[in-house]
Amino acid sequence: MVQRSSRAVIFTGAGVSTESGIPDFRSPGGFWTKYKPIEFKDFVASEETRLEAWRRFLMIRQTIVEASPGPGHAAIADLVSRGHVSHVITQNIDDLHERSGVPRERIIEIHGNGTYATCLACGLRHEIDWVKDVIAETERAPACTSCGGIVKSATISFGQAMPEQEMADARAATFNADLFISIGSSLQVFPAAGFPVMAKQNRTPLVIINREETGLDGLADLVINAEIGLAMTALTDRVARR
Repeated sequence: MVQRSSRAVIFTGAGVSTESGIPDFRSPGGFWTKYKPIEFKDFVASEETRLEAWRRFLMIRQTIVEASPGPGHAAIADLVSRGHVSHVITQNIDDLHERSGVPRERIIEIHGNGTYATCLACGLRHEIDWVKDVIAETERAPACTSCGGIVKSATISFGQAMPEQEMADARAATFNADLFISIGSSLQVFPAAGFPVMAKQNRTPLVIINREETGLDGLADLVINAEIGLAMTALTDRVARR
């Protein structure tokens, strides 16, 4: 199926990055089972809540900074470079797809990017190290250096609207795909999990690769329950030999 494709879309979830040491925050014992998620409206409404949200984010960020792309990332980058994959739609915020060699213009981050921050008012980019320094020096949540607005990690929080441009790009890539491969996602979080459904409605072959069963397995043309790195390395090795 991959060998025949030239416009495949790969959709990735947390399972691609767990082999890089980044935990799946929704699994039992994960981050969200220890800390109740902070809603976007609460982040905006209270400076005290923003400070707590930033402290939590900086804990997660340290894990992201220390991580390196894993075998799954490398295999996906290989399929992109061979011309089989047009886009990688990802739920992950760790930037590991780009660091593995996938061109930035081929990556669609529907849940944002955790390697920098932005002002919610004017959109100015702020670096995470600057945020960390501001909190250490003032013990207050950072404000934009340009307009004084609220600074937030460039990720999508619970209750926050999905990014319009990225969602539009993801829909366009899905409708144009000749193969859709979901990798390392439980396919439980919507609207992100709607893309595999959209692909099937467009009569595009659907493959699901995940360590455990997903709620959309019944829609798929092929389901592979295996470790992501193992499955993807085997796939790219076979593609390279043909």
